[in-house]
Amino acid sequence: MDQKIISLAAEKTADKLQKFLQNLKEDDLANLLQNQAVKGKAAGALLRGIFKGSPCSEEAGALRRRNVYTLCIQLVESGDLQKEVASEIIGLLMLEAHNFPGPLLVELANEFIDAVREGSLVNGKSLELLPIILTALAAKKENLTDGKGELSGEEYKKQLINTLCSGRWDQQYVIQLTSMFKDVPLTAEEVEFVVEKVLKMFPKLNLQEIPPLVYQLLILSSKGSRKRVLEGIMAFFNELDKQHNEEQSGDELLDLVTVPSGELRHVEGTIILHIVFAIKLDRDLGRELLKHVKTGQQGDSSKNLCPFTIALLLSVTRIQRFEEQVFDLLKTSVVKSFKDLQLLQGSKFLQNLVSHKSCVSTMILEVVKNSVHSWDHVTQGLVELGFILMDSYGPKKILEGKAVEISSGLSRVPVHQACKLGASILLETFKIHEMIRQEILEQVLNRVVTKASSPISHFLDLLSSIIMYAPLVLQSCSSKITETFDYLSFLPFQTVQGLLKAVQPLLKVSMSMRDSLILVLRKAMFASQLDARKSAVAGFLLLLKNFKVLGSLSSSQCSQSIGVSQVHVDVHSRYNSVANETFCLEIIDSLRRCLGQQADVRIMLYEGFYDVLRRNSQLVNSIMQTLLSQLKQFYEPKPDLLPPLKLEACIVTQGDQTFLQEPLAHLLCCIQHCLAWYKSRVMPLQQEEEEEEEEGFYQELDDMLESITNRVIKSELEDFELDKSSDFSQTTDIGIRNNFCALLVMGVCEILIEYNFSISNFSKNKFEEVLSLFMCYKNLSDVLKEKASKGKAKMANKTNDSLLSMKFVSDLLTALFRDSTQSHEESLSVLRSSNEFMRYAVSVALQKVQQLKEAGHVSGADGQNPDKVFQNLCDITRVLLWRYTSIPTSVEESGKKEKGKSISLLCLEGLQKIFDAVQQFYQPKIWQFLRALDVTDNEGEEAEVSVTQRATFQIRQFQRSLLNLLSSQEEDFNSKEALLLVSVLSSLSKLLEPSSPQFLQMLSWTSKICKENSLEDASFCKGLMNLLFSLHVLYKSPVSLLRDLSQDIHGQLGDIDQDIEVEKTNHFAMVNLRTAAPTVCLLVLSQAEKVLEEVDWLITKLKGQVSQEIISEEASSQAVPPNHPIEKAIIIQLGTLLTFFHELVQTALPSGSCVDTLLKDLCKMYTILTALVKYYLQVCRSSRGIPKNMEKLVKLSGSHLTPLCYSFISYVQNKKSNSLKSAGEKKKEKTAAVATAMAKVLRETKPIPNLIFAIEQYEKFLIHLSKRSKVNLMQHMKLSTSRDFKIRGNILDMVLQEEEENEEGTASEHGGQNEEPAKKKRKKETKCLS
Repeated sequence: MDQKIISLAAEKTADKLQKFLQNLKEDDLANLLQNQAVKGKAAGALLRGIFKGSPCSEEAGALRRRNVYTLCIQLVESGDLQKEVASEIIGLLMLEAHNFPGPLLVELANEFIDAVREGSLVNGKSLELLPIILTALAAKKENLTDGKGELSGEEYKKQLINTLCSGRWDQQYVIQLTSMFKDVPLTAEEVEFVVEKVLKMFPKLNLQEIPPLVYQLLILSSKGSRKRVLEGIMAFFNELDKQHNEEQSGDELLDLVTVPSGELRHVEGTIILHIVFAIKLDRDLGRELLKHVKTGQQGDSSKNLCPFTIALLLSVTRIQRFEEQVFDLLKTSVVKSFKDLQLLQGSKFLQNLVSHKSCVSTMILEVVKNSVHSWDHVTQGLVELGFILMDSYGPKKILEGKAVEISSGLSRVPVHQACKLGASILLETFKIHEMIRQEILEQVLNRVVTKASSPISHFLDLLSSIIMYAPLVLQSCSSKITETFDYLSFLPFQTVQGLLKAVQPLLKVSMSMRDSLILVLRKAMFASQLDARKSAVAGFLLLLKNFKVLGSLSSSQCSQSIGVSQVHVDVHSRYNSVANETFCLEIIDSLRRCLGQQADVRIMLYEGFYDVLRRNSQLVNSIMQTLLSQLKQFYEPKPDLLPPLKLEACIVTQGDQTFLQEPLAHLLCCIQHCLAWYKSRVMPLQQEEEEEEEEGFYQELDDMLESITNRVIKSELEDFELDKSSDFSQTTDIGIRNNFCALLVMGVCEILIEYNFSISNFSKNKFEEVLSLFMCYKNLSDVLKEKASKGKAKMANKTNDSLLSMKFVSDLLTALFRDSTQSHEESLSVLRSSNEFMRYAVSVALQKVQQLKEAGHVSGADGQNPDKVFQNLCDITRVLLWRYTSIPTSVEESGKKEKGKSISLLCLEGLQKIFDAVQQFYQPKIWQFLRALDVTDNEGEEAEVSVTQRATFQIRQFQRSLLNLLSSQEEDFNSKEALLLVSVLSSLSKLLEPSSPQFLQMLSWTSKICKENSLEDASFCKGLMNLLFSLHVLYKSPVSLLRDLSQDIHGQLGDIDQDIEVEKTNHFAMVNLRTAAPTVCLLVLSQAEKVLEEVDWLITKLKGQVSQEIISEEASSQAVPPNHPIEKAIIIQLGTLLTFFHELVQTALPSGSCVDTLLKDLCKMYTILTALVKYYLQVCRSSRGIPKNMEKLVKLSGSHLTPLCYSFISYVQNKKSNSLKSAGEKKKEKTAAVATAMAKVLRETKPIPNLIFAIEQYEKFLIHLSKRSKVNLMQHMKLSTSRDFKIRGNILDMVLQEEEENEEGTASEHGGQNEEPAKKKRKKETKCLS
């Protein structure tokens, strides 16, 4: 029978075929088809025949076709057919579908939809047919009837899609159904139905099924709804990540249930690749992605950015056209998130309103962690982002080529945090991805070499961390590092030091690298640039320190804690110690040659030798011999020759230049420290072994120092050819020479003081020698000071750095002030009898702390070792604290009137600097620091006492001192001391936990002081008020405080209308006539500005949230807005600030900075009120009205501020014109003076037009809001002052007559001068009328 149909179909006409088919029963046809299809023989030919014989023009033919279709679909779905046969059948059905009449198409489509909804599809192959049916349906022109009425084909298609999307989809067909829609022509609305349906299916699918589904969705998005697709995908993965993190941090048992981490990351990686591929093909998708992230940034960026989004954005950077935009976006996000964090941390008011979400930086670091799972497409972007952050936000260049170093105290500044984040990204990426290590290292080294002129400390730190992480791994990149060595002699000295310190662990691992470095250093030794030679010395000293010679003391014996940068990777130390010895001796040989070079190079050597000895004790002989022979060149051996040193030989004149050749004091300093170390460390060991042959140099040096001491004490200034009659001017050769000589002698005296004190063992004779040496030092320094004050040379203002070591300073101070041992009493009284000497000791301590603050380390032995410096700092602080609290300044000063500061005051100054320095450089060690200060501390109770409690104990001591000072007589009040005490209290109060009761006590104490003390000292008032505000902000918003202060200022300065008498409120006694303006006035205005900034930040946040809400839920109206508490807080803040400005605007402020700042801040106030009005305009779009308290705020601004602003403006302008008149009258002859007065007036009235413009903008938006909210907000607003500049004839005549009378006596040009600026001013004002 099948053959019959096929042969009939081959004929030209189809009549016979039609008849044959009409006579066939349906069942027979069905069986025939089924058999043929299952056998897979001629099913295709048979189908073609049947279609040819069943034309759609006849009803019977169409129905037969319809049944054949249903049968074929069932056959294909049954899964009994071979693949090829099924495909052929579906192909034929597709070809013929468009011939169907509309109603039958509808039936077919409904059959499909029912099958999907009931889940009766078996393999979904037949779904390929559905798009063809829907397309054919949409193309039908005639109307089709359904139960309810007539619809066009297009409308019917829409209805069918709607039905399909609202029904249940079986999980296994989601992908096929989504893929099917891409072949159907869809309108934007239909695409939205489909996309929403697919996104709802995401959570129901297995993780592995999501990538192909996303792929299909992205193809579908080319028809529309791009934004929704991206949002949906990102939101889904953000949620998944959150759940995953919670589960990981939560119970371990949950891991059994959920997705393993690796699988999730792999799926995310695949999806990111799909999206990036889609963006390459469809730019609009990329634009939508950026737009979506940018809009999210205005509100709460942490809601919008999540690790998945960041990873996606980083992958998109591989597409060139989006690269720059994405990096800019990420850069601004990072800095914005750090700035937000800073704002939040600094204000309790904001902390109460806004909870801090996770920071963008933690998300980026999470992306780095996740990128382990073969996210190669993300790593490149991560590396670039890291470098962009480090390049953009690294330290900037500061004076004298010194960079501002980032220390933990300063890094709170958002920009520095961004730079740190960049470094963390690179370091973590380096640890995880081997592939990219070479590139990161190369990029860092390139920057070190090429950015020599700008500070690169952050890159050197990164390099150091990288090398520390894996010195052995980096051997493979050694060629890159040795290449960098070639540039050493061209790099600035500081860079070289940092670079060598960083690569030092590698030198221990790689011999070849060490050798190439030595070659480079040897060349550099004889380079023409001084920096290159200094670099060579630094490099050699570093090598000496780190290559141990057999038999050297271990580091622990040297009591030298090795810094992190000196990690020991001593792979070859065992058998290489002998080699190391020859190697080190060779280096010392090279260094000896440096002793003939410039003073700077020699100073480096002398400073470095002591460190080398402590690390490498076996080199003691060769180093000491070198130093001894160097000293002998300048030493007078005859015991009775004065002076004992050949100072002339140290100073050289070449041509017309005189300079220092041998820094003799530094040489002696080095010798003295090496000797002391040798005696304390090496000799005890030698005595055990009874080796005596090496003692030659030690004894000889001791004798020489002894002899120099005795002879220096005997020498008079004339012996050095330096006395009051000598020439010290900086212009003559002799003057310069004498200056150098004087500094050398002073340096030598200092070294000898330290030497003799250290060997004295508290003998009275030695202390007398110390004092004599000090007198020599003092006499010279007095001569220098005197000469400098006479001459115009500024040299003396800069004190020379003391050569005393910090350890000695701390020992000396302890002995002078704290040593109460009976046996030491007599000898110490020698030193204690000299006030000058004690003051000198304290001032050197101050100088050391100042160095620490500026450079992060101090000069002298052990000055580069942070742990030792910290230890000395603790000791010094303890002594200074005791001295200040036990002998107050008042006691000390009443005794004797001396020039200069008293010792107690110097101690206080030292304490103030130390507290700052410790917070800047030793933040993590603050607990140890405070414990060291507590003399009564028992070791047992260590753990319980918190930083806050310890700090409070110190604060109380200083509070007592301040109270004593304030209770003294007015004329005894020491302003300097009071100021120092306030800054010490400010420093210590930063250590208090803001939530602790101690913090509250501190706040109320400060407030009480401000309320009860009325001192007319502006700087003290400023310091105290600053302290009050800095504490108050961490407790609650300072607006009420500002309001009280503004009333006080108004009361003190009087009203702008002189007839009104203001009643004086006396909230704060600190506010008096002397301090009210400008001191307190400017202070409160700057605080008000901060409050306005916070309010502005909140309004921006709210606007972002509202715009997101409007997008996400246009339909749903909420009864209570979620932002209610924030809105309320904003309105209260602005209301209180309004009353604050209400007071100030009526105050008769002196012209100048106060008036300018007030006008600018008023302008800000109106701008922010306008922003709030705009926010409510946005809110009114969704059905919410405006709250009652907003209406009150508007009413208050209309009654209490705007009219007063205008009268204040008139007051300012009148004041200006009066001052102009007086200037004009005084100096009628001097037209230039009038011109400058004019210019000043113009400059000072500049903010006025801006303020008027701000007020008018505010009123303009209020009118809009009134219309939209149906509330008349303008009823409280008086119309603005008329500024239409009408010319009134009668007034003009009067003025002209007056002018004529005045002008008779003056020159006519004067009038011209006066007119010009008036025109200018008028132009400015008209410009601002909108």
